[in-house]
Amino acid sequence: MAAVRRGRPREFDRAAALDHALVLFWERGYEATSIADLTAAMGVGAPSLYAAFGSKRELFDEVVQVYGQTHHAFIARALIEEPTLKAGLDRMLREAAGAYTRPDLPRGCLVISAAVNCNAPEVEQALRALRAADLDALERLVNVAIDAGELPAGTDARALAVYTSVVMQGMAQQARDGADRGDLEAVAALAMRAWPWTAP
Repeated sequence: MAAVRRGRPREFDRAAALDHALVLFWERGYEATSIADLTAAMGVGAPSLYAAFGSKRELFDEVVQVYGQTHHAFIARALIEEPTLKAGLDRMLREAAGAYTRPDLPRGCLVISAAVNCNAPEVEQALRALRAADLDALERLVNVAIDAGELPAGTDARALAVYTSVVMQGMAQQARDGADRGDLEAVAALAMRAWPWTAP
């Protein structure tokens, strides 16, 4: 009688597991999310999690990468696709108001909320580096807009980039505190009026 061959164990859906981990880190932050929480949310055992992702830190790094390519990608799209910085910023801020208050996802921004009460210096530093890179990219765009005459000569590009970063981070935190989309859209409109545009 021929031996019965067993099939390979069914592999878990890696992309779906990552999505579950993303939501958990987004809701709770890095520090407060345990391996037990992750295995329960992802539907895998700890050995499978370590085999697939290496460690909690490596899993988080991958989650942040996925977040940047999906839920956070509206920022780059708005700034790249619009013909002027003014149009790009207006779109970015309005879309942030919607993205930070989606009813089917955690509120706010993972890159900001995951660092709250984080006692892992390497994680906090990595998230800070991401925010700094975004700030530097925006400063470069402001300088381009100054050269193009969209903003007055002598405009402080760094200050405007920092200001916009502060607005975005504040919108994200206010969303977590319960602000609705309309509240944040009003903030976005005020922020746009604070810029010294050379044309309406």
